[in-house]
Amino acid sequence: MHRRDAIRNVAILLGTAISASTLSALESCTSAPKNYELQKPETKALLAEIAETIIPKTKTPGAKEANVQDFIIVMMNDCYKKEDQQVFLDGLKKIDAASEKQFKKGFMDITPDQRTQLLTQIEQERVDYNKRKDKKEGDPTHYFQYLKELTLLGYFTSKPGATEALRYVAVPGKFEGCIPYTKGEKAWAM
Repeated sequence: MHRRDAIRNVAILLGTAISASTLSALESCTSAPKNYELQKPETKALLAEIAETIIPKTKTPGAKEANVQDFIIVMMNDCYKKEDQQVFLDGLKKIDAASEKQFKKGFMDITPDQRTQLLTQIEQERVDYNKRKDKKEGDPTHYFQYLKELTLLGYFTSKPGATEALRYVAVPGKFEGCIPYTKGEKAWAM
């Protein structure tokens, strides 16, 4: 199985789609030089909080416990073009600016409920951006698309995500193509 197919299968398993730009970035992994703005402690901390808002800790570990922020930084630096990195970094600034505008505090200083509210609004903005009628070939991917996709990919391919949020068998046995599903069961890790 090719990497692109495996990632697409994980996305389907998670009930989401991965954009063509993310798939192409993952397939090529030839990028611009390292963007040191991604390495800054404040950028890493902001990414950790955004990822934790997307996948919070419940009965299973959250995105911070899975170190998704580190995964996102590595992926952005190693697999995305300079233009995509800039869209991503500008997006982080937009999230902080939207928080300042709406709550008079930066994203790091607002409550978890306010973070969820803000990211829900940004998610709707992303959906509207992708559905717009004047969309052209080559338009940049919405920054929140990168954040969501890399958060999900990083989480569900991490040890905590694959072994605690999903059902996992380290050495699978025979193939069973038809297993009854009980509502509320975890999905299987690949």
